[in-house]
Amino acid sequence: MPKRRDIKKILIIGSGPIVIGQACEFDYSGVQACKALRSEGYEVILVNSNPATIMTDPEIADVTYIEPLTTETIEMIIERERPEALLPTMGGQTALNLSVELAKSGVLDKYGVELIGAKLEAIKKAEERESFKRAVERIGLRTPRSVLVDSYESGMKAIEYVGFPAILRPSYTLGGTGGGIAYNMEEYKDSLIKGLKLSPINQVLIEESVIGWKEFELEVMRDSMDNVVIICSIENVDPMGIHTGDSITVAPAQTLSDKEYQRMRDASIAIIREIGVDTGGSNIQFAINPEDGSMVVIEMNPRVSRSSALASKATGFPIAKIAAKLAVGLTLDEIPNDITEKTPASFEPTIDYVVVKIPRFAFEKFPGADPTLSVQMKSVGEVMAIGRTFKESLLKALRSLETGDYGLTPMPGLSISKIKRELKIPSHRRIFIIAEALRRNMSVDEIYRATHIDPWFLHNIKEIIEMEERISSSPEINGELLREAKQYGFSDITISKLRRKDELSIRRLRCESYIKPVYRMVDTCAAEFVAFTPYLYSTYESPFYRVGSSRPCDLSEAEPSKRKKVIILGSGPNRIGQGIEFDYCCVHAVFGLKDLGYETIMVNCNPETVSTDYDTSDRLYFEPLTFEDVLNIVEREEPEGVIVQFGGQTPLKLAVPLEEYGVKILGTKPDAIDRAEDRERFRELLNKLGLKQPKSGTAKSISEAI
Repeated sequence: MPKRRDIKKILIIGSGPIVIGQACEFDYSGVQACKALRSEGYEVILVNSNPATIMTDPEIADVTYIEPLTTETIEMIIERERPEALLPTMGGQTALNLSVELAKSGVLDKYGVELIGAKLEAIKKAEERESFKRAVERIGLRTPRSVLVDSYESGMKAIEYVGFPAILRPSYTLGGTGGGIAYNMEEYKDSLIKGLKLSPINQVLIEESVIGWKEFELEVMRDSMDNVVIICSIENVDPMGIHTGDSITVAPAQTLSDKEYQRMRDASIAIIREIGVDTGGSNIQFAINPEDGSMVVIEMNPRVSRSSALASKATGFPIAKIAAKLAVGLTLDEIPNDITEKTPASFEPTIDYVVVKIPRFAFEKFPGADPTLSVQMKSVGEVMAIGRTFKESLLKALRSLETGDYGLTPMPGLSISKIKRELKIPSHRRIFIIAEALRRNMSVDEIYRATHIDPWFLHNIKEIIEMEERISSSPEINGELLREAKQYGFSDITISKLRRKDELSIRRLRCESYIKPVYRMVDTCAAEFVAFTPYLYSTYESPFYRVGSSRPCDLSEAEPSKRKKVIILGSGPNRIGQGIEFDYCCVHAVFGLKDLGYETIMVNCNPETVSTDYDTSDRLYFEPLTFEDVLNIVEREEPEGVIVQFGGQTPLKLAVPLEEYGVKILGTKPDAIDRAEDRERFRELLNKLGLKQPKSGTAKSISEAI
């Protein structure tokens, strides 16, 4: 079906400032949408209020407005620019809610602006809890028992029917804002008042609890010819009761039987058709009772989301780009796959690896904050890791977090009674509590009863703990054991701590034993077709030898070119003090180096960013930003040098150890970086220059501070 010719100008609304539940993933989706629509010949008008985004760069859209995201401002822009269409699905909940307000108030009709990507009726069906419930029931599917309320009085009547514990889900809110779990009447009253206040339409769904059930998500796309594809299945390691943005997740789903997956797939297709999203993508969430396999539908996002960004990076399928093209009338079979250059977007992605996402929290910045995780999102960022197994991906993701944990860090100070208590409380440290419980010989069954985390995941964590024991207790660490540990995902520094050696000695032993990572491509097709886009991840595989050779064959799919090249280190996970602005700097560094004729190589582990889009740099390594992982890439690529200045504190910390190992650091010298970053050295510099400064000192212990 040809693209629409009756549209020339399209308005896109951005997501505004970074808030919990709505971060730089919408900069990524907005940039993709702008580029996709312009490539099809449309004029794009963009409005956003966040100047730290790539999407507000002058070259991304044809016309860019950095203005407050209000209906009044957007009406003025519509009056001035006269777009024929508004794409509401790229700017998160903010853009979706504004688009609904513009439609309901008559602004869109007044200026003849059409909603594309998701019609008003489809948005209302998906976002208004009672409408969604009725739509799901019409197609023979179940939702948890629930009542929609719009006042305190109706809420008090509803709880008599639903009972405790109850889940409260306000309509049209972001990241579970205003939601909660109520175990008693006092908690319920507080949550009800808050939810009604925070819902833009003063509606809250009072829902029976399915806490402890397994949670899954499917990313689904549909075109105007009713073709539907499932892009990715995502499984939450944590059970229902924790916001999916705060849960460790894995793709593809690991613990579903084929029958369960096919049932969920069929349900997703039926839901997207019933809701009426006919030119774009949606995220649909399910819960499955582990006792009897019964399934309920939880909710649907009729737009690109945080999970869409994760699914895009996990599969190599650019959901926002494809959704933008579907919105202007193209069909899935008409849109080529950029990675293979042979298959269309109607081919569902197939992946031959495992992806793990772990959220990044900032509770250390707010000591008084409650670290208990619930249905309201609390994480400020996330990391993603790719490996051949869940174990490998999990350990890679843990060291990507930059919290000082290079693996499942032991917690010897915890008593067994405290461990048992902590297991029952969902928190950002529970994965470490589980590991410690296994070290103390608690059974998988006992941990499952406390956490409701599927035993499959617990057994994998147990195998990691058993490997820890083998590494630490072995009389010596030989090549065979070292290779097995690396295949599990253990870092050199973790192995060195278990062996009480230094990290470089483990690296030397590994290199002497020819144990090096191979780099595999994310190609959307499990190597069925040739991939032309170098989007890479590392893994350790069993070696293959040529006859008569003692050195293993090079199985890497990374084929370094002979061009002049530079590695740029990204900024890692978003956190307070290090956010989207550093991704902006990294992306512009890539563009600048390309203009100078250099091949650009990006290393980063944040799935929300533009820098980890497969077409931003010439080569993308989706890897942890650690000394070991970066050095492996440097040795593989042999660049002119590495740039560390644009990714914030994360790469700056790597500058000195990389230079000491012989890696050329471009730009500001590592010693100068260290002199600026080290408080004591900087104080000495100011004294030398005779500059005034507040009285200060540096302490490395409590006794020194006193």
